[in-house]
Formats: sequence, C-alpha cells, structure tokens
Amino acid sequence: MLNALEVVTTVVVGVMVGVEFSVAFVMNRILNALPEDSGQLGHAHGSRMLGAVMPVWYIGSLVLVGIWAVAGRHHDGVGLVVTAAGLLILSVIMSLLLLVPIANRGKTWTPDNRPADWKEQMNRWERYHYVRVAVIIAAFTLLVAALA
Repeated sequence: MLNALEVVTTVVVGVMVGVEFSVAFVMNRILNALPEDSGQLGHAHGSRMLGAVMPVWYIGSLVLVGIWAVAGRHHDGVGLVVTAAGLLILSVIMSLLLLVPIANRGKTWTPDNRPADWKEQMNRWERYHYVRVAVIIAAFTLLVAALA
C-alpha cells in the first residue's frame, strides 16, 4: 500500500511541476508574443482557469506528501519526504502571499479596465512564479530520490 501511495504522490506532484514549468517557460512566452491585447486577455483567462484548479492541486499534493511522510516514517528516505513537504508548504505560502493577489487582479483585467502598470505586475508575477517553480522542482526531486 505504501508503494502505491509513493507512486501516486510522485506522479501527482510531477504532473503539477510539469504544468507549472509549462506555464513559466512555454505558455507565458507564447502569450507575451501575441499581438495587441490578445496576450493580456490570454493571461486573464489562464488566471481564471488555473486559479480554479491549482489550489486543489497544491493542497492535494501537500496532503499526499504528508500522508506518505506519516505512513513511511519508519522507512528510509522519510527525511527527504519531510523536506519535500516543507518545500511544498513554502510554495503554498508563496502562492498565497505573492502570486495569488496579482493573479486575482489580473483575471479581471480587460483592455478597457487594466491598470497602467499591468505589464509590470505580470512581470512581477512571472519572477515569483520562476522561484515557485524552482521550489516545487526541488520538492519533486526529493520525492523521486526518496523512492530510490
């Protein structure tokens, strides 16, 4: 049973990392290259869509890692799992304090109502997102190492 939990948890976290990596290094570059207001509208739509899914994914991943840490507390690699949980907690805190406020504003923007500094706000979100992606990649790496 623990093996199944380890695999499911690693896959769930790994797919989350893949989505966030794709947002950072693929989707944002595509949206930023679109002409006129298309990119800003795409960012707003992405914020609405992913804003509904990602909180469940982040918390769900953290819960799964927590269960793994408790269930595997007497097994090798539990320190790696606990450290991964700490990194996922950090990613949730970063999200709540830094990224979500900007995304919540951005998801309501249209070309008619966006603030003058909307590009600066989006650039700030992207910088924070790069750091968050690094944190969750580190967490994922620790989970994979715990499997070995």
